[in-house]
Amino acid sequence: MSKEDKVSALLKLFAEYYPNPKTSLNFKTPFELLIATILSAQTTDIQVNKVTAELFKKYNTPAAILKLSQSELEEKINSIGLYHNKAKYILKTCQILLDQFEGQVPETRKDLLKLSGVGRKTANVVLANAFFKAAFPVDTHVFRVSARLGLSSGKNVSKTEQELTEILPRDCWIDFHHWLIEHGRAICKAQNPDCENCFASYLCDYFQA
Repeated sequence: MSKEDKVSALLKLFAEYYPNPKTSLNFKTPFELLIATILSAQTTDIQVNKVTAELFKKYNTPAAILKLSQSELEEKINSIGLYHNKAKYILKTCQILLDQFEGQVPETRKDLLKLSGVGRKTANVVLANAFFKAAFPVDTHVFRVSARLGLSSGKNVSKTEQELTEILPRDCWIDFHHWLIEHGRAICKAQNPDCENCFASYLCDYFQA
């Protein structure tokens, strides 16, 4: 089966089994999503949502967060992994937003990458979910599931993003990203993937091998 045929079949299957694709991070504004995504590195979205539910009650703008010292911010996020570095990134990012972007989250990848603690994946998450711009974030689920399905080579995240965006319709990038994450969490887990109950197993290189 060609990759094009596989993509066509997967688009239909994913839409049927995961009908409401969206990020599991809770946010109301682009800034809240930016901060939540910085916090989410090597941490579950569930834990991030617990922390931001309290943090954003009072501190949901760059100016508000900058009222906190680093130690005060660390205390509010210390149930999250790497909280010391993440607090530094967040404070630096808030200052950059005020100094260079009038306190607003920029809407281009080039400008997002100027922010502290923001790499390509985080920038793509913000572009796709806050601004609905065609972008394809590659996290561990996307990297793993796309490689197992035979849609990407699995060499690295940059190569995976390039390969997926070349074979997927541009207007499906955001949904497909969410579908791969949902499938990775529900079925195609890193350890002990539930291949026997996978609706896409007949399309999967990993299962067919």
